[in-house]
Amino acid sequence: MPLTRLSVTGVRNLHPVTLHPAPRINLVYGANASGKTSLLEAIHLLGLARSFRTNKLQPVIQYAESQCTVFAELVSDQGETTQIGVQRSANSEFVIRINGQNVRSAAQLAETMPLQLINPDSFRLLEGAPKQRRQFLDWGVFHVEHGFLAAWQRLQKSLKQRNSLLRRGRIDSLLLAPWELELVQAANQIDAYRQSYIGRLKPVFEQVLADMLTIDGLTLSYFRGWDKEKPLADVLAQQFERDCQLGHTQAGPQRADLRVRVNNLNAVDVLSRGQQKLLVSALKIAQGYLLKQQYGPQSCVFLVDDLPSELDAHHRQALCRLLEQLDCQVFITCVEPEQLTGLWQSETPKKLFHVEHGHIAQTD
Repeated sequence: MPLTRLSVTGVRNLHPVTLHPAPRINLVYGANASGKTSLLEAIHLLGLARSFRTNKLQPVIQYAESQCTVFAELVSDQGETTQIGVQRSANSEFVIRINGQNVRSAAQLAETMPLQLINPDSFRLLEGAPKQRRQFLDWGVFHVEHGFLAAWQRLQKSLKQRNSLLRRGRIDSLLLAPWELELVQAANQIDAYRQSYIGRLKPVFEQVLADMLTIDGLTLSYFRGWDKEKPLADVLAQQFERDCQLGHTQAGPQRADLRVRVNNLNAVDVLSRGQQKLLVSALKIAQGYLLKQQYGPQSCVFLVDDLPSELDAHHRQALCRLLEQLDCQVFITCVEPEQLTGLWQSETPKKLFHVEHGHIAQTD
């Protein structure tokens, strides 16, 4: 659902503002450090109750303020309005409200307003630890498999209990057995969800990427976190002594990875920064297409920070065309509006916002 109204108070250097974004393309421009990225950060807070720029809350809240608040109204294709609001305090307390009701889980925010972020840190998807790629994969699985969250919670609980027992030294098998059984059952369910999703994602990703550039020898593969030829229960038994020494479980879906290679080499070691940006963008846009297939148009909001960076005019145009065809709401930042204003169809709803010293104003 697209945002039709957005109010931001107390976020970094932004002055209090209420905006009425376009349902499709929103171009946010201004000088460096003017507050463009802070606006995207505010929307990210609204969708996930956390920042994408820092794990610490204090820098997000405006200096001398005790809290920040982001509120929005979203409208579905059927005309139904949903109101969501997030308030974060300097003491780490937070309040999440959906249609006037307090909710306790950020997962409900994510379900209400799915968000995709493409920014300079997106390179971490290729060059970072497997955890980053698992998070990318599980974002998609979470939004298309309704049973995933419950299975993931079961996995986390059983892993925690097994690891706690491993660290005790002497282990009572009667205590360990039920948690291993729970772990294996949750792991198999999560693996099945992930494999099904990857099977759907790969052809869409390949088509999206082909519309922007050609990378010969590119492969996308999934490692489930343990030997594909063996049941997890057997692997846990074989590695039990080693797990006891280390104090944690080595095999399982918590070790899964999404591997992107070019001619059997890690993509990050072969591709230029511009190619990496397009590849990561293709992965995230492909997820948007899968969400659209399941829930219809405008089912996802895309935040794209500093889109022109490291892309020439041809590839900027190709990326913007894909975002436009996705038929979702997009917020894109840049320094000069001329870098992006001429890349859209004339009939596509769009608005232009200028940010200067934390003030945001619509300019078209």
